Amino acid sequence: MQSKKLLLVEDDRNLADLIGFTFDRDGYDVTRTGDGEEALILVEEVNPDLMILDWMIEGISGIEVCRRLRRKKETASLPIIILTARGEEEDRIRGLETGADDYVTKPFSPKELVARAGAVLRRVRPAIAAEKLDYAGIEMDLAAHRVRRDGKPIDVGPTEYRLLKHFMENPGRVFSRQQLLEAVWPHSEDIELRTVDVHIRRLRIALSANGGDDVIRTVRSAGYALDAEEFA
Repeated sequence: MQSKKLLLVEDDRNLADLIGFTFDRDGYDVTRTGDGEEALILVEEVNPDLMILDWMIEGISGIEVCRRLRRKKETASLPIIILTARGEEEDRIRGLETGADDYVTKPFSPKELVARAGAVLRRVRPAIAAEKLDYAGIEMDLAAHRVRRDGKPIDVGPTEYRLLKHFMENPGRVFSRQQLLEAVWPHSEDIELRTVDVHIRRLRIALSANGGDDVIRTVRSAGYALDAEEFA
């Protein structure tokens, strides 16, 4: 199963090391920074599944980072957990009202933080935490690494599998070729954009092998989306 991507924004190096190690051991792909401005840039570059954000960080504060992310359509639903030494009720309320999905007061247990992260993902992005994905009759069993459509097995290659998984975790969302490269290909800097088109074509053929509709929508000058509503 592909690792869940965590963006950790914490300027205390020792604490960041501890959190990063704990999440890495739990199967997360961890990207770290201690700077608020860099965090906003990394959100676009990494496209994380979850952000852990310290309230008091260098540059832009964690609260302001959270506020800016909630204002943007692309990051409005990004799961965010705020870390802080502020334990007063009014501070917790302020953090949650800013848009955080959870609020953890220092000191805390790293294992508890992992558990709370999993709970947030199950609540906010159930597809990320799930072992099975289901959309428009397409079923992905992530544990068994199998794909079915309308109950019939679908044979897809490893790259097409990762591509389909990314689409099914984000149904209806349009991704550019560059975004798909970064999300699906481990070393995207060595891959040409037209490679995406080749694998999209292969995925379409596989999904339509038993006569099903083509549910991958091409958006001119924008990219591709998994969108069954086109045929509803």
